[in-house]
Amino acid sequence: MASLNVGSLGEYIREQRRHAQYSLRQLADAAGVSNPYLSQIERGLRKPSAEILQQIAKALRISAETLYVQAGILDEREEVGLEFRAAIFADSLINERQKQVLLAVYDSFLKENANAQADADPEAGAETRAGRTQEDPD
Repeated sequence: MASLNVGSLGEYIREQRRHAQYSLRQLADAAGVSNPYLSQIERGLRKPSAEILQQIAKALRISAETLYVQAGILDEREEVGLEFRAAIFADSLINERQKQVLLAVYDSFLKENANAQADADPEAGAETRAGRTQEDPD
């Protein structure tokens, strides 16, 4: 896991908030966090948990993974599909349930491909099969 980069995370959240045309108070209310706490996050004084980042991401209508990468919780190599996910979240022509269904289908394709890769190269893909290792019974 990478180290937490709270300075750039706070700057990124502030930039996204301004882009969404939210005041600090409006975003805090939408994310379910206190105004002072959000202010401290934006100024790089606090290290928010993954759960708080998820709440902020939902309020900003961006993917939580995007904030996890900014926070250093998620490695950029694990960003596969972030642009796709962000596009789905940003699409105003579909509702939230439809967005979740699209993401579930996408995730199922990724899992299927990981399983196929693991079957083709058992040594390299042993741990990609839904969290199982070669020692795990079927």
